[in-house]
Amino acid sequence: MRIRYGRLQWLGVTLCWFVLSGLSFGATNRSYTKIGQDISVGANEQVADLTCVGCSIRVRGQVAGDITAVGGSIVVESPAQVAGDVTVVAGDVRLDQGVKVAGDTTVVGGDLHRDPQATVAGDVTTMGGRGWVVPVLLAPFIVLGLLVALLVWLVQRARRPSLPAAAA
Repeated sequence: MRIRYGRLQWLGVTLCWFVLSGLSFGATNRSYTKIGQDISVGANEQVADLTCVGCSIRVRGQVAGDITAVGGSIVVESPAQVAGDVTVVAGDVRLDQGVKVAGDTTVVGGDLHRDPQATVAGDVTTMGGRGWVVPVLLAPFIVLGLLVALLVWLVQRARRPSLPAAAA
């Protein structure tokens, strides 16, 4: 099996083009994903997506994508703009005066503090209070426990010896 030099060269050029174009895009629109370490975006910065688990996010610049925090809070200060959604689970969201969010804002297990001058183009959904976190996190374990109990009951029922017939 022979591979022609021209096809191999074409494959190499195409691969380099994809790699270099991806690197140039990543240099202009950085995405941040962090666990346990806060994220801060300055007033003159532009980023793509922000994701934080067990930490908080503070934005003063422009976000071209979504902002997501689990177990932390999100603070969006003026003159920030968010092109995507703002979502937080088990934390709070604060949208200051003059902030613009082009997508949805969702808060589960926390509070939304929104200035009347803040603009949210999409839907605003809140399931406020910390009380929502416990049922949401415990529900899968309760269902799993019930399934295990059912299996144990079925196995014990199948293993019971049958009663001998009464002698006449």
